[in-house]
Amino acid sequence: MPRKRPGRVRTKHTNRRAPLLLSTMAPEDYNVRPGEVASIACPDCRTWRRIMGDTVLKIREHCISDKVAEGEKHTLCPGTDQVVVIDIDVQRWQARQNRLLRDAMPQDNRRAAQQFYKPLPAPAAPVSRINAEVTLETARQSYLAHRTGCTRCFKGQHCTDGGILARRYVLALNQEPARREAREQLERQEQRAVRKQTAPAVRKAQWARRGGEEVEKANNRCSERIPGSVSEFRGPGLPLLPQDLEGHDRRQAELGRQYARKTPAA
Repeated sequence: MPRKRPGRVRTKHTNRRAPLLLSTMAPEDYNVRPGEVASIACPDCRTWRRIMGDTVLKIREHCISDKVAEGEKHTLCPGTDQVVVIDIDVQRWQARQNRLLRDAMPQDNRRAAQQFYKPLPAPAAPVSRINAEVTLETARQSYLAHRTGCTRCFKGQHCTDGGILARRYVLALNQEPARREAREQLERQEQRAVRKQTAPAVRKAQWARRGGEEVEKANNRCSERIPGSVSEFRGPGLPLLPQDLEGHDRRQAELGRQYARKTPAA
């Protein structure tokens, strides 16, 4: 690849003006990117011209009229051979210009300096390998959905996944009676617990609504009472002492002698 050389300066003359400092110009009026042809917008005619030279940089000789080929007079621009001094930080200027170009670019054409590739999502696990709660309905739906979309499962023949789903469905069928019994037992326990919590309050409310003394009196009028009892609810009035005290003492003494004869003294 041929090496780019700066343009030759054919004269040592200048336009006798003060050197043109790039720091006094707008950043977009010159181009000093490394590896590209240095150019500048002439301050007099506002046309882009090359910057010639190696050590002493000057604006290339150019005409003030753009119609010389049509016969007009060739008149040099006053900006010809204008000395240019690069007194700026080229890297900082280049970074700012890149940012301005990126901001001015349409949104659809913008691209990040570094490309980030989104990783492809991993394929979903087959239904036969998903660890989830297996019920009779879910096992049946999974098996039927696989049989509908699988081309290798037909007439009782199953592929690997189809066989796993079929065995899971059969296992759910066998376990369904035990599960139904467990659910019914759990429901009975819950109902029993609810009744146990509410029974005392219900009985108390019923007794308060009906009245305890009134119920007892009505029951005494309807049925014959046991002789000597206060009421059927309270029970008979039993005596607390034996009626024949002497006979009771004799029986107790006889029982004591019998116990002494059976158990010898130590």
